[in-house]
Amino acid sequence: MKEILTALLAGRIDLMEAEKALSGVLDLGKIQLDTDRQRRTGLPEVIYGEGKSLAQLQQILQALPQEARPLVTRLSAEIGLALKDSFPSLEWHPVARILKGSSRKKRFSKPVALLTAGSSDQEVAEEAAVCLEHLGVEVLSLYDVGIAGPHRLLGRLAEIKACAVAIVVAGMDGALPSFAGGLLALPIIAVPTSVGYGVSFSGVAPLLTMLNSCAAGVSVVNIDNGFGAAMAALRILQQACPLQASY
Repeated sequence: MKEILTALLAGRIDLMEAEKALSGVLDLGKIQLDTDRQRRTGLPEVIYGEGKSLAQLQQILQALPQEARPLVTRLSAEIGLALKDSFPSLEWHPVARILKGSSRKKRFSKPVALLTAGSSDQEVAEEAAVCLEHLGVEVLSLYDVGIAGPHRLLGRLAEIKACAVAIVVAGMDGALPSFAGGLLALPIIAVPTSVGYGVSFSGVAPLLTMLNSCAAGVSVVNIDNGFGAAMAALRILQQACPLQASY
């Protein structure tokens, strides 16, 4: 805001340009980018890549200011690699299906624990991990610690208890969040995945299990929504243990 008002006073921009810049919206025709989201909510504007064409995504990335740290989620490998060629300074994460700019420095005093029931849940977990690390959050990743072998989780409880939040990712029967919820005092964000055999109904079975958790206070995001879990964890961190307030 200071930069815009200074430019207005110096005559580098006119009143209409200043008003447009202060509106918080970057108008790209059929695409409206919310450039004020970070100030209002503490969460950055993130570009959802699925369903957008390569040309649309190139237009968005070209329009962003140089200091922006873009985060583009849910990209196919074809479009992700094509964007990487167009914007070589950005990082492509094939498992998470994310293209992003440089990460923030550490912003919070405690990490987020990221647990998966199985290694097949890794794609969803990596989406959460890459988003969090991009936003300056340290992540403790513990993969393949589901209740088919509960001793795998029990041996890591001390590390998990030192975290601020736990994101628990599970498909199949979706029981890991309830198990973790009975052992931990941390806020727990459960993420059902579409991993499982036919009767799991592409993630509906673990979703219902998590919604009906016997461990009180477990929160649940949508199926395969690693990004949503990361943003929920970020909201908790911003209130509970910030090192710096700005993005």
